[in-house]
Amino acid sequence: MEQTLSRPLTRAQQARRQRVIDAAMALGLDGGYEGVQMRDVAAQADVAMGTVYRYFTSKDHLLAATLVHWIELLDTRIGQHPPRATQPADRVLDVLDRALRAMGRQPRLVAAVFTSLSSPDPAAVGCQQQITLLMEGIIARAMGEPVIPDMSDRARMIGHVWYSALVGWINGWSTMARVYDELAVSVRLLLPDELTHPHVQS
Repeated sequence: MEQTLSRPLTRAQQARRQRVIDAAMALGLDGGYEGVQMRDVAAQADVAMGTVYRYFTSKDHLLAATLVHWIELLDTRIGQHPPRATQPADRVLDVLDRALRAMGRQPRLVAAVFTSLSSPDPAAVGCQQQITLLMEGIIARAMGEPVIPDMSDRARMIGHVWYSALVGWINGWSTMARVYDELAVSVRLLLPDELTHPHVQS
């Protein structure tokens, strides 16, 4: 579960919660994982410390929730400007390239949120699961029509490669170009043109 309250949030509560997320993103953008301290988040969001912990059980939960929010924004932007390539593989690579370009512009924040995903905090784990579903949905929608066999399985595998390749970039033993190349290999293998243009046997 992404946030710690069981009842739906009021509009005012949603606004306060969003200010906390925005503050964490701003601090992570400048200082990375160590730069996000709950006391500083509260000060920047102009809320009490108790308010921060009302919505988020820990720093890792908060940072994981910021990645959920970031991917939701990405999904919205893709919906407004969907990929227009003919082949499913090209459409998937288009949306993944957009995500990688955005991440490449804010490496400290990306490192912070990905660090949080290794947390055993149950609330952060809930965000991990939500992130997986969001990415699967983005990839599956990019595949588009016609419906591809085992679409959800293929989308999930591409999502796994996306995650593991980004971990390599964050840890400094890969480059963003290498991340894209690894994604391209996996997408071409999982979404070959033959899936939508099968050979007609006489």
